[in-house]
Amino acid sequence: MNGSQVELRDIETFLTLAEELHFGRTAQRLHVTTARVSQVIKQQERRIGGQLFDRSTRTVRLTPLGAQLRDDLRPVYAGLLNSLERARQASRGITGTLRVGMIPFNTYDLRPFWTTFRTRHPQWSLQIRRASFVDPFAALRTGEHDILVAWLPVDEPDLTVGPVLFSDRRILAVSTDHELAARSSVSVEMLADFPNGSGERLPDYWEDAYLPFQSPRGLVIERRALLTNGDELIHLVALGETVQVFPVHVTDHWAMPDVRWLPITDLTRLRYALVWRTETEMIRAMARVVSDLGALQR
Repeated sequence: MNGSQVELRDIETFLTLAEELHFGRTAQRLHVTTARVSQVIKQQERRIGGQLFDRSTRTVRLTPLGAQLRDDLRPVYAGLLNSLERARQASRGITGTLRVGMIPFNTYDLRPFWTTFRTRHPQWSLQIRRASFVDPFAALRTGEHDILVAWLPVDEPDLTVGPVLFSDRRILAVSTDHELAARSSVSVEMLADFPNGSGERLPDYWEDAYLPFQSPRGLVIERRALLTNGDELIHLVALGETVQVFPVHVTDHWAMPDVRWLPITDLTRLRYALVWRTETEMIRAMARVVSDLGALQR
């Protein structure tokens, strides 16, 4: 993206759209209008001389040029934000920030870890953000996150798995008028009869640990809806377009009258742990906090 007139906000707009692949959600996240997002992208495409996104009435997808630009800009943008944040913190006596990405939704439930870390290390700032459903380990590799809270197993040669924070049972979300809604529980075998949702660019072994690709009898458990965030996923469940497995803690955060939650009788509990790429003093400190307090019990 050449030219001195490109602003940091324009880069943020492009990267947010590249993640959300939806103009409306991008505008919502950035607190601007959809028209403003479209205008920024068109200006960028004119400067570059090529199309960054394929747009249709139903889908928005990155072109190869757009994907290349996204991959090039992510670490640069993260580095710029980090530099600005370090300068702001230095002016307040803060010497560093530990950035935690959350795959689960229960940030509040994990507050004993966050509070203990802040109490032990007042010289450091703790920043907690939702992690993307798309290519979830990418933010660790680009430096956007220092730590990711993710379900196990994580078997990536360049990533380190730390202590477990909690484990959780799994439940199935269906719409209240779905044919399964009248049941008191379901089995994995039943999931092969309905379309399920999924994120994009998830490692196969990691996705299979969350929801198997095959039922115990060998039937394919179909992934039809490829989604970028949990809000979009639960929306499709409520509409009856998909069913979806969730960890049970989401019921504390989503009170939806048009969704029914069904226990799954034959899936083991999911364990969530700290995962990081490059170990630092702050990461070691957070790992010690989790080890000292021990995994939360639900």
